[in-house]
Amino acid sequence: MRAFKAHLQGLTPYPYQKVEAPVKLDQNESPFDLPEPLKEEALRRMARLPWNRYPEIHAEGLRRKLAALTGWPEEGVVLAPGSNLLILALSLAAEEVLDLSPSFPHYAHAARMAGTPYRAVPLGEGFALPLEELLQAFRGGVLFLPNPHAPTGTLYPEEALRALAQRAQEVGGLLLVDEAYREFAGTDFSPLGRENPHVAFLRTFSKAFALGGVRAGYLLAAPEVAQVVREVLPPFVLPAHTGTILEVVLENPGYVAEVAAYVRKERERVYGRLLAHPTWRPYPSHTNFLLVRTPDAEVAFRHLLAQGILVRRQDRYPGLEGCLRVTIGLKEEMDAFLRAAFEVAYA
Repeated sequence: MRAFKAHLQGLTPYPYQKVEAPVKLDQNESPFDLPEPLKEEALRRMARLPWNRYPEIHAEGLRRKLAALTGWPEEGVVLAPGSNLLILALSLAAEEVLDLSPSFPHYAHAARMAGTPYRAVPLGEGFALPLEELLQAFRGGVLFLPNPHAPTGTLYPEEALRALAQRAQEVGGLLLVDEAYREFAGTDFSPLGRENPHVAFLRTFSKAFALGGVRAGYLLAAPEVAQVVREVLPPFVLPAHTGTILEVVLENPGYVAEVAAYVRKERERVYGRLLAHPTWRPYPSHTNFLLVRTPDAEVAFRHLLAQGILVRRQDRYPGLEGCLRVTIGLKEEMDAFLRAAFEVAYA
C-alpha cells in the first residue's frame, strides 16, 4: 500500500503481549485500586456531567489544580490521556531524539512513528549513566532520561542531571526527565526546570496514583515548551470522565504517600529475601519493581507462570541477558513469587 509514509513500513509493535495469570506482576501497576470513597465520588461527579458537551480545550481547570499542587506555573502544565501520548507529541516536535539503551521502549517507538532521527547511548557498567557519552551526543533535540531509570530501577544523581541540563541550555535542546517512579524514590528534580527552561518533567497517574486504567499523565515545562506540545496534541484531548477522576484525586492526594510507602517497604523486603537466592541476582531499585538476573530468563519465566505468577521478561534488551522485571504487588502476591523463585533449581 502506498497510502502511508515510507518510514512507517515495517514498524515493530510495542513490545507487550497480554498473558493471563492469577498473580499479575508484569506492568508496574499499583497493587491497590483507587480508594473506594474517591471512586464513588468520581462516579457521582461523572453522573452529573453533560456528556453531550466537549471538555475544556486544554483541561484548564485541572491545569490550575496541578499548578497549585506542584508549585509549577499554570501555563507550563500540559495534561494528556497517558504519558505515552506526551512522549509521542515531544517526538513529533523534536529535531532529534536521544535516548539510553536499554530504556523505556516507547521513546524509541515514538521517535520512529514520528519519523524523527533517533540515537541511543548504551548504559555503562552496572547500569551507570554514561554521562560523558551523553554530553558529547547531546547536540540538540530532546533527550529522554527516565529517573529513576526503567527498566533497571537505578536512580541517577542530581549532579549528573545538572550537567545534562547545562548541556541542554548550551545546545538549545530539551532535557526531558521522566519521573514516572518519583514517588517510590522520594525525589523531586523539578527545581532544575524552574531555573532552566531547557529542562522539563514527565509525570504519570498510572503508578503511585493507582490510575493505570484511567490513562493520564502530565508535563511540567517552560511555557514556550508547553505551548508547542499543546499545539501538537489534538484539541479537547483529555476526556471529561478522565478529567473528573483526576479532579477528585488532586483534591484528595493523601493516599498516594501511603501507596508509595507500602511499595518501598515491600520492595526492600523482597530484595532482601532474593539476596539469599542461590542463582538469581536482584538489583537495587528506586521504583515499584525489581530487576532480577537469572541464569535463564525463559526457564525462570515459564516456571513462575506455571505457578500462576506473571512477570516481564527483559532479556531481549542489551545488557539485560537473563533478566526479569518483577512489579511489587500485595504481600501475599510477593510471598507467592518468592516461594516460586526459590523452587527453581538449575544444574
